[in-house]
Amino acid sequence: MTIARHLIDELELQQTLTKEQFLTLLQEITPEEREVIREKACATAKKHFGNQIYTRGLIEFSNYCKQDCYYCGIRRSNKDALRYRLTKEDILHCCKIGYDLGFRTYVLQGGEDGIYSDDDIVDLVSSIKAQFPDCAITLSIGEKSYESYAKYYQAGADRYLLRHETANDEHYAKLHPAKQTLKNRKQCLWDLKDIGYQVGTGFMVGSPYQTLETIVEDLLFIKELSPQMIGIGPFIPHHDTPFATETGGTLEQTLLLISILRLLIPNALIPATTALGTIDPKGREQGILAGANVVMPNLSPVTVRKKYSLYDNKICTGDEAAECKSCLSQRMKRIGYELAVDRGDFKPLLTEI
Repeated sequence: MTIARHLIDELELQQTLTKEQFLTLLQEITPEEREVIREKACATAKKHFGNQIYTRGLIEFSNYCKQDCYYCGIRRSNKDALRYRLTKEDILHCCKIGYDLGFRTYVLQGGEDGIYSDDDIVDLVSSIKAQFPDCAITLSIGEKSYESYAKYYQAGADRYLLRHETANDEHYAKLHPAKQTLKNRKQCLWDLKDIGYQVGTGFMVGSPYQTLETIVEDLLFIKELSPQMIGIGPFIPHHDTPFATETGGTLEQTLLLISILRLLIPNALIPATTALGTIDPKGREQGILAGANVVMPNLSPVTVRKKYSLYDNKICTGDEAAECKSCLSQRMKRIGYELAVDRGDFKPLLTEI
């Protein structure tokens, strides 16, 4: 037995490895062993979720952002971005369309747009909850204060997505302006957990200056945080950013890390991201077969989808929501899975209760 195969078995058994072991695994793994870990991750996901794939209706409600992350197409400094904001009525209309299609989770995602006060977000969340009480609400609107997060939670928000992007301080500083710090990013994640949210984090695979060592730091931080949701996807350059000419992340490395994360936190909710589908026509299917168990069709109005351009060549910018969901359903069926009509809440392991 090779050392990498031994480490795969150890990860499956112990649900963690040391820093040195993770690094060895990433350095030594062979194509055959990638298939072994993929099969183990897929089996682990089926053990916890069967053949059910949870859906989240994504509503990208604003592409204004005060932050200036070097990799992001809606960064503040991008003067060529076509900015937009959805009204409360627009958002509720998206929710109604999604509800009729069977969605029971909405993901409200936007840039860090200062035009929306805490009261605005509270009003939006409480309005959605009033109209769709059997639905979960996930927010993905960036770094806020503990008090702000608490207000949204009390209004009815169930989950919060905030990718840490990299757990290494030096790497973080190469991806963001000086005023954005990893320390604050991590504090936000701990605050969200303390308040009671189901919390999601994650990172880009293949981002500029990333190394195997920084990836290992990401894995160890995720294990420490123990989030309910983990979102990773390949870095894809955007033409209007400082990283326009950088090389993107690979499908192969992203799939390997999805499988590692599935064994690391067996019951986590892990999406097969739009970015995966963007770099490969069957990327989302391959993500599911590597251990992912969530897909996020876009409920945003077709007129704004191309404007929410975090990276180049993003897919699903033209399909109507119903067509997108129907297409995804058929694609999942072809690989032996079904889209669930379910909130898709995180379920603790028996040992965690």
